[in-house]
Amino acid sequence: MPNKKTGQRKKAEKQKARQKVIRDGVRARKDCITLAPCNGKMECDKCGRLQKNRAFCYFCESLQRLPCCAECGKVKCMLKTGDCVIKHPGVFTSGTAMVGAICDFCEAWICHGRKCLSVHPCTCPLADAVCFECERSIWSHGGRIFTCSFCDNFLCEDDQFEHQASCQILERDDYKCASCNRIGQHSCLRCKICYCDDHVRRKGIKYDKNSPLPCPKCGYETTETKGMSMSTKTHKYGANAREPDNYAEPKWYQADEEEEDEDEEE
Repeated sequence: MPNKKTGQRKKAEKQKARQKVIRDGVRARKDCITLAPCNGKMECDKCGRLQKNRAFCYFCESLQRLPCCAECGKVKCMLKTGDCVIKHPGVFTSGTAMVGAICDFCEAWICHGRKCLSVHPCTCPLADAVCFECERSIWSHGGRIFTCSFCDNFLCEDDQFEHQASCQILERDDYKCASCNRIGQHSCLRCKICYCDDHVRRKGIKYDKNSPLPCPKCGYETTETKGMSMSTKTHKYGANAREPDNYAEPKWYQADEEEEDEDEEE
């Protein structure tokens, strides 16, 4: 007979299952990140600028009149009896009376519902949202966050079109496999490497028949090279085409340098 499960083992298995559900939920919500309430559009009441849903305006730092919940997307709590942490029987609440916390990841309000307060901080789709191009987080820019349709990396609103226009590229010009000299039939758009049928599969690992093969290097899903318009040339647009040496120094910086040179001469 198998040994009985102890309380500690039951607790560990329950925690493991809960973490798996959280990870699956984060992946599922990342696929539709543009539809998430925490990444929705918001127009400031004071300055009128369009930006991502936030607790405070990114530009003028003003408090919004009707905050939107980052989890459920509601702007008015109409629950007479529910899971609200702050009970308000017979009264509809809106504004700051509806909010319960601010998310540290997406910088948006969370309503005072018990489910939203307990679920959103663990499954926020913008938890590690750092732009792949400019390496800016949500706290460093006021725009929305998008994901690349090819490499699935996070992109800010300024770099999304430029990145996706030049994402289908490979490092090698001959489409050869990274491990041998044969033509690679499976391409990883995150590593920009091709693999043949033999080297894309790792020994000792079972793969599903109907699911795409993961990349042996990073684990991202590979795609067939013949089914995509792959390129071996790097195309740079806009801000990516400018080199750091081409940036003009501001006038105040040049004036400070001239003053320092004069002080050294004296």
